[in-house]
Amino acid sequence: MPVKMSIFQSLMFLFNRFILRRYRSHKPKYQKYPSSLLQTDLSSHTLIFHLEGALLKSDSLFPYFMLVAFEAGGVMRSLLLFILYPLISLMSHEMGVKVMVFVSFFGIKKDGFRAGRAVLPKYFLEDVGLEMFKVLRRGGKRIGVSDDLPQVMVEGFLKDYLETEVVVGREMKVVGGYYIGIMEDKIKHDLDFDELVRKERLDTGHIIGITSFNTSLHRYLFSQFCQEIYFVKKSDKRNWQTLPKDQYPKPLIFHDGRLAIKPTLMNTLVLFMWGPFAIAAAAARLFVSLCIPYTLSIPILGFSGCRLTVEIDDLSSQKLNSSQRKGCLFACNHRTLLDPLYIGFSLKTKNITTVTYSLSRVSELLAPIKTVRLTRDRVSDGKAMKKLLSEGDLVVCPEGTTCREPHLLRFSPLFTEISDVIVPVAVTSPATFFYGTTASGLKAFDPLFFLMDPYPSYTVQFLDPVSGVSCQDPDGKLKFEVANHVQSVIGKALDFECTNLTRKDKYLILAGNNGVVKKN
Repeated sequence: MPVKMSIFQSLMFLFNRFILRRYRSHKPKYQKYPSSLLQTDLSSHTLIFHLEGALLKSDSLFPYFMLVAFEAGGVMRSLLLFILYPLISLMSHEMGVKVMVFVSFFGIKKDGFRAGRAVLPKYFLEDVGLEMFKVLRRGGKRIGVSDDLPQVMVEGFLKDYLETEVVVGREMKVVGGYYIGIMEDKIKHDLDFDELVRKERLDTGHIIGITSFNTSLHRYLFSQFCQEIYFVKKSDKRNWQTLPKDQYPKPLIFHDGRLAIKPTLMNTLVLFMWGPFAIAAAAARLFVSLCIPYTLSIPILGFSGCRLTVEIDDLSSQKLNSSQRKGCLFACNHRTLLDPLYIGFSLKTKNITTVTYSLSRVSELLAPIKTVRLTRDRVSDGKAMKKLLSEGDLVVCPEGTTCREPHLLRFSPLFTEISDVIVPVAVTSPATFFYGTTASGLKAFDPLFFLMDPYPSYTVQFLDPVSGVSCQDPDGKLKFEVANHVQSVIGKALDFECTNLTRKDKYLILAGNNGVVKKN
């Protein structure tokens, strides 16, 4: 029965496309993309736009498939795609897309694929044209259409970050829970689009289509239902500005993936050329950090490309240089797993301890400083931290997880009850090629990816001490005020925005779990 129905739908679609269109009285208005759309009231209109041809500035789809291949499939799959690309560039556009889809998706588990929501939105947002974005924001309802990129790649970006109500893309075929690297037939895709737009026209009446001169995407379907159709030329897109981060409809706070640069063809070539040297550099840097005293390791690491900048405020300098100083509590924002280690480098001591809620067993074994795993029981964790502080310096990261963007997550107030004096520490660590953090990948490799960067860099700023509440918070409210104050002080020093988001929010968005790391 489903097969008969599919054949019937296809025949009706073809009949409507090639016969009924001759008797249609509706003739759409074809126009080049005008800037006058920016001044037109479109709140009562439905806007149908082509993602690749009318929204993204770049015409190349290679970077997005490379991201899927690298982040979801691994290094060897991405290398295969890179090697095949010269041949793909000689194929027709449609055949080239099919090959890239197959190489990127074949054998990927459907339930484990999160690159569409966790990785790709960052790079799509960086490729959005500001002019077209402003037009879409003026529309009443927005329908995003993609003919080349699978729906699983674009739906998260369009719905979650551009607030597009409806997304129409080609579904990936699945066998046994795994993608087989083939998209659905275009006829079925066009049928879905046809049905959707018919319903939309009944609901709103006036529909405007925005597509590209360089694509035949739904040319008939656009003309059948849209009262006005605007075509975007390549020259238009070249003159567009990139959408600024402060104009994103939803702030990009969380994103995942190892690559810190967009893998264009040239960037991918550079990455694979740097790869063997990166592995050797990471191994050498790791050996120096673990086995050589600070007095020697710091200049050696500096010679290898590592960079450390230390800034100390006056009061912190007096506190740190005091001859009577015993254990000092450092509360820092969290950029990578190496935050406590670089604080130790800054203080030129390995006699420092850090606490963590979840750390891979490999990272725990390799750490050159003492690490203690907490239990998430407030009373027992508080006692353990006080004991550690009595033995020496203690570093805590109250955010509970890392954040790559210039935002600070909510600070847990437990650290405010541990000591009467807290030294806030603001740290930054810009990434060049690779991110040294992950939400869904293997955390054991986090330090290695950080050290694989050509110039791993850290800036550590010791701020003026803040009073804790270890003995003066009878109603339990002051600890939250102190935690928020420490967050705001660090945020001001770094020019970061403070948020109320938590570790759980991050992992639910990026990994679909609560953030508990297995001991691997």
